[in-house]
Amino acid sequence: MKKIAIGADDAAIELKEQIKQHLIDKGIEVVDFTPTSDAQNLLYPDIAFNLAMAIKDGDFLRGILICGTGIGMAIAANKIKGIRAAQCHDCYSAERARKSNDAQIMTLGARVIGAELAKSIVDTWLSSEFEEGRSLPKVERISHYENL
Repeated sequence: MKKIAIGADDAAIELKEQIKQHLIDKGIEVVDFTPTSDAQNLLYPDIAFNLAMAIKDGDFLRGILICGTGIGMAIAANKIKGIRAAQCHDCYSAERARKSNDAQIMTLGARVIGAELAKSIVDTWLSSEFEEGRSLPKVERISHYENL
């Protein structure tokens, strides 16, 4: 993983910066989708949309979205056809998001988890790959329903 997209709303700027630095320290290029102007009025659906579209367009393989709970970012990103965003608040859910669901985006809640746990969750997610096998028909079915 050489390039990661990241974005956060006003509730998650501090955690986003810590995760961003963690990735940079690992030699991963990070592109930040967080608007720099008018930080008090960041609307997470706009940030999620822009990042998810960049993944859909093939500019990135994976992205990380952070808001207060991670819920709103996941809901917004999942509105984009072909995107699978998973809310992750522990290493097991992060691993399964990739291995079982082929989630291209993980969402985190800055008001739910601390920075050190978030770094571990990100590391687990980045080191996990889609296993296909029994999960492939399920992911394909998600795509089927998405196309109705």
